Amino acid sequence: MDLFEKLLLDPGPLGQYSDIAHGYFAFPKLEGQIGSHMKFRGKDMIVWSLNNYLGLANDPEVREADKRAAEEWGLAYPMGARIMSGNTKYHEQLEHDLAEFVGKDDAMLLNFGYQGVLSLIDALVDRRDVIVYDAESHACIIDGVRLHQGKRFVFAHNDIENFSRQMKRANEWVKDTGGAILVITEGVFGMGGDMGKLEEIVSFKKQYDFRLFVDDAHGFGTMGATGAGTGEELGVQKEIDVYFSTFAKSMASIGAFVASDKPIIDYLRYNTRSQIFAKSLPLPITIGNIKRLELLRTRPELKANLWRNVHMLQDGLRSRGFNLGKSNTPVTPVYLSGNINEAANLIFDLRENYRIFCSAVLYPVIPKGELLLRLIPTAVHTVEDIETTLEAFSAISDKLNSGEYRKENAEVLKKVRETAAGSH
Repeated sequence: MDLFEKLLLDPGPLGQYSDIAHGYFAFPKLEGQIGSHMKFRGKDMIVWSLNNYLGLANDPEVREADKRAAEEWGLAYPMGARIMSGNTKYHEQLEHDLAEFVGKDDAMLLNFGYQGVLSLIDALVDRRDVIVYDAESHACIIDGVRLHQGKRFVFAHNDIENFSRQMKRANEWVKDTGGAILVITEGVFGMGGDMGKLEEIVSFKKQYDFRLFVDDAHGFGTMGATGAGTGEELGVQKEIDVYFSTFAKSMASIGAFVASDKPIIDYLRYNTRSQIFAKSLPLPITIGNIKRLELLRTRPELKANLWRNVHMLQDGLRSRGFNLGKSNTPVTPVYLSGNINEAANLIFDLRENYRIFCSAVLYPVIPKGELLLRLIPTAVHTVEDIETTLEAFSAISDKLNSGEYRKENAEVLKKVRETAAGSH
């Protein structure tokens, strides 16, 4: 069979809906300056889909730092991978500042979060080693584990009893291989909004010999007294052996970093293939990230404003009877029951009639028959934004429960398809 023919016969669980989804539900175009209000298809929306937690994306000091660095250096500098010709004092300064902030000896910059995690896992373990990881880990972790040529054991999400069983299996395995154990989990899970069971996991270090890798993409900047992350929040930052986060969320930028003991970071610098064989982060991005980290550290009101909005939004939703699961972080999941047709009708109604833009998550990310609306409150949302959104959610909940969104032939679904088709 021809390769392309085979691919088109099975477009995948998401791709099968591309004809009606593209341009509206998938690959939508948000326009205007990044903030709590943006344009979608010419209409003003209250936006709850951006991980701009601290509102730094359009902070005047950040914009000025980005501008000056771009004017002085351009986007090409430095040329080449850092190991060859792409290193600068600014890259080293950012690494030093990051390591100091998260309480580690040293740090290494990564060009991208997803790519970085894949390559870090590859560098840290070999075929003799075992990976033990949470079942609801981010796709970058799942894919990194899939590429691992050794053994891996998955434990049910935040289930410490199950984790214990998998650790026992892993320990028996490495006795025969002479390998080691790497445990991987997240600080804040990006869909459910619950924190990883870091305290409980590190307590197993008394029983087993393993190293702990934590992806804290959603915790860095939002959790902990200073914003240094979930490890700080839970009092176990020192017990995290490999701390990872991205700049794409609280820092509103591009890139990522990993922090650990200095000998381990030195090892990773010479063995992380995605960095050895890739061009260095452009200097304007690096200098801009130095400014972002400075503001994250010196303007605690940013995190305070974020959490004021988190509590207002989440308390308001819960008081209206919405199920937010076990979220105890800014990530705000709203769990509903509904099929693909109901989801399409609901999202269309939210956007077209209530001017609310949020992300809908369906199978295969969550079980069939469930619908998850994920809201990301930020420091720049207003009280009015939250009040308007709460009223809208009460209205759409009533419509969902009454069956108004249920019928595939409903007029609103027809409009969805017409609107989506027109975006191609």
